[in-house]
Formats: sequence, C-alpha cells, structure tokens
Amino acid sequence: MITGSIQKVKSMLGFGGPEYRTGLVLSGGGARGFAHAGAIKALAEVGIRPDIVAGVSAGSVAAVMYAAGIPPEEMVNIFQDSHFSDFAELGIPKDGFFSLNRFRKFLRKTIPFQNLEDLPIPVVVGATDLDNGKKVAFEKGPLADCVAASCSIPIVFKPVRIDGVRYVDGGVLHNLPAWTIRDRCKYLIGINCSPLTKKAPSDSIVNIALRSYELLAKTNSFADMEICDILIRTDEIARYKAFNLKQIERVYESGYRDTMEFLLSHGFHRITEDTGAQKALPPHTNQ
Repeated sequence: MITGSIQKVKSMLGFGGPEYRTGLVLSGGGARGFAHAGAIKALAEVGIRPDIVAGVSAGSVAAVMYAAGIPPEEMVNIFQDSHFSDFAELGIPKDGFFSLNRFRKFLRKTIPFQNLEDLPIPVVVGATDLDNGKKVAFEKGPLADCVAASCSIPIVFKPVRIDGVRYVDGGVLHNLPAWTIRDRCKYLIGINCSPLTKKAPSDSIVNIALRSYELLAKTNSFADMEICDILIRTDEIARYKAFNLKQIERVYESGYRDTMEFLLSHGFHRITEDTGAQKALPPHTNQ
C-alpha cells in the first residue's frame, strides 16, 4: 500500500517536482497579525514573492489581502482608524460573545474577489471543523465566510456556519498551517507572529479564553514549524495585545524589522537594479 501525498509519490517516481516554487505560511495572532504585512514587505525587498500563501486567523486576512494585490502599507492603512467594535458585534452569549458579521461585511467591501478561487495568487485558509473535530483547508468557497471562520476564536466569537457546518479558528488545531501546502512547495517560508505573552491575564472570561487559546496555539505550532525551510519569529510583539488596533503600525514595523534582520543575516540581499530578483532560496534554514 502506498502512503503519503500524491505529489510525493509523483516526485519519487520521477514525474516532476512540487507544484509551486515558493510557499508562504502565516500564523494566527490577532492584531499582532499586522507583523505579517511587515514581513511580506521585507520578503519583497529581497525578491521573494510567494507563489502560494496559506494562513490561519489573522494570517488568513493577510494572505487574502496579499493575494488580492493590496500592498503591505495599504493593509495597515485600511485598519488604521478601526476599532474592535467595527468588526465584532456583541450578541447573546450562547455559543460566543461576539458575532463576526460586521467583519464579513468589511471583507466583502475591501477585497474585490468573492471566492477564494478567484484570487490571482492561490490562497489556502486553515480552519477547524467544530462539528466533526478536524482540521480543514479551504481553497474554494466564499472568501469572507472562510476567513471569518478561520478567525473565530472559540468562546470569544460565535462559530461561522458554512454549508450547515460550524467552523472556528484554525489555530485551535494548527496555528501555523504549514501542513496545508508543504508538499506542494519546493521552499516553504513560515512567519510566526503569535508569541506567548508573559503577563498573566485578568479574571475576565474573554481574557481567560484568549490566554487559553494562546497556550493551545503555542503548543500545536511545533510540528508545523519543523517542516518549514525558513522560519521567522516576531517574538518582540508579545507585549502588544491581541485585539489592540491602536498599535498596529508598531506591530507592522516590528514584523518588517525582524524579518529583514533574519533575511540579511542568512545571506539574502536587498534588490537593486544590478542584483535583480532573488534567484534561489536556501533550504533548511529553519531556526
């Protein structure tokens, strides 16, 4: 019996390599996810432009915006004057305190593509099937619904229903969804912007839920980090709160700085007219 992915079997038999050259995986992290925008800018400045992107929660937001052609700086500008209440509406706390209906409306208004498969660059959105208890990788379907599902932190937000199934945040099982595209890429870059905050949470139900989610996400990311060829962490953003949109510019700058420092220290160079685009990615630089 042959096990493993179809792509691996094809490669073993000499029928071609991975479908994509460079893949990018973006972790969850709430408002800390703006570090992804900074990371994307840094990658572009050394000539790395992913052929496929996978994301969970905040990472899925950055992924679809990037794939839709929204520049990193514009990602920050779009959210610059926003508040938590612009995206989440307090509801009857039956299956979650807040509804993400406003967030879905925001996505439909901001991103000019209705379905994931319509995006110019392939995107995979990681989520958790709450009803059947399994990980899910959305590559097709309504963009706003799939991304909202990926962002729906249990207890804090109500599950998102898609075709009658309830979905919650992909970070519940895999906060860094490298598993979704590893076999399809020659090189896989992972950006982890979900460091564990050192400060103990207050006694509020929402803060306890967020802390529990952070602990879960930290633990379930190890295996996915190991299968990335390049892994970049943005640990200094741990001091920023998950839902604080007032400091997103600092988070963005931190993501850019951490990513650029990593890239320059590992042999990459900023593009100039003389150097042109980056020709190759060094494999196995996971740190």
